[in-house]
Amino acid sequence: MLYTGYDLLFLFFIYSFLGWCLEVIYAALGRKEFVNRGFLNGMLCPVYGISMVFILIFMESLRGEWFYLFLGCMIVGTVMELLTGLLLEKVFHLRLWDYSGKKFQAGGYICMAASIVWGMLGVFTIKFFNPLLMIILGDIPYVPGCILLFALCLILAVDVFMTTGVLLKMKRRNQKMTEIAKGLNQASKSLQAKIIQVVNRRMNKAFPNMKEEDETEEKRQELLRQKAIFAYGCGFHKIVWIFFLGAFLGDMTETIFCRIVLGTWMSRSSVVYGSFSLVWGIGVAGATILLYRYRNREDRYIFLAGTFLGGAYEYICSVFTELAFGTVFWDYSDIPFNLGGRINLLYCFFWGIAAWVWMKRLYPLFSKWIEKIPKKPGAVLTYLILIFMVFNIGISTAALARYGERAKGNPPENGLEIWIDGEFTDGRMEEIYPNAVMTEGEN
Repeated sequence: MLYTGYDLLFLFFIYSFLGWCLEVIYAALGRKEFVNRGFLNGMLCPVYGISMVFILIFMESLRGEWFYLFLGCMIVGTVMELLTGLLLEKVFHLRLWDYSGKKFQAGGYICMAASIVWGMLGVFTIKFFNPLLMIILGDIPYVPGCILLFALCLILAVDVFMTTGVLLKMKRRNQKMTEIAKGLNQASKSLQAKIIQVVNRRMNKAFPNMKEEDETEEKRQELLRQKAIFAYGCGFHKIVWIFFLGAFLGDMTETIFCRIVLGTWMSRSSVVYGSFSLVWGIGVAGATILLYRYRNREDRYIFLAGTFLGGAYEYICSVFTELAFGTVFWDYSDIPFNLGGRINLLYCFFWGIAAWVWMKRLYPLFSKWIEKIPKKPGAVLTYLILIFMVFNIGISTAALARYGERAKGNPPENGLEIWIDGEFTDGRMEEIYPNAVMTEGEN
């Protein structure tokens, strides 16, 4: 089933509301009282809406395979819950839930029981509930539907603005003005104080075990070191360099692997200029962000996290490239224990090994080298690298789009497309992307 942006936005709000209902029922059963368990003040839990939208987009192709559908939904839902927990702690220094006391948990953010629930919810939604829901949505007139969506988006934006403002105030409790106070005049300060009081009281009631991380002397010292050293820690500049190096090293690794296994040199690049694999670059940068704080944990922890996150990431990349470009860049259907041909257990283990090698061996080495770069030249080089990669990705996207259009016999429509057809012929594209296969409907 193909979903339009209109459909997905409606589904986001519906599943966010249904997720909020589940949270309220769960809290009512445990605490015998009504509690608004949403992160926001309204009747929405966006993590449910976003997760279900992702599940519908990425898991639809597994509709006919119950076990793999369950496994895929479990992975997507768990990854979204993990990212949400990490984001809340990173931005607001808050832990709204903690699974530390449960079995088979990771960092308190996720646990096996919650993952199984995500899997069951995903299967029920795709197999039974969502088809009925799409029929109902199809009966809503388009114009009134757009007006309703606009109103819901406006309400959501105001809610997010107020809630994040209060949470930022909780984070910066010693500041006179909070984020939501910016731009408000003197006459509205009493209203501001009332909003802060209401939201703060609701958050504390909804999440009685909510943890707020206080700024320690050690963290203040780390901030001072960060200002003195280029790309210190795991900030913006370090991640850009890690992405660039990871993309290059990943491409080299795959090229050598193909030479050893297949006996031939084969391009594994994702872009038309240079030898860079975006899957590896984004994967290494993402793994660094997610695992940086756990880099000193046991080897098995890093391996399992890399296996799980790497498999989920590769699956999402496979679906995205197929939806965006109509092209399948890899297919593992002939390898045992595969999931829709997009990932397989063996390569997931490779992701786990790669995560261990990176976090335990390579990252400390590369991090030291990067931090030795002089601060001002390093900042300039960071932006030059970023500009080059953005340009490279843009040209590569346009070249892939024209490659697909030429396969359908569509002629160029403007000067840029004429230049692309001359510069990136079918022969050159086949050299850069030797494993690219057009999906049905694109030929």
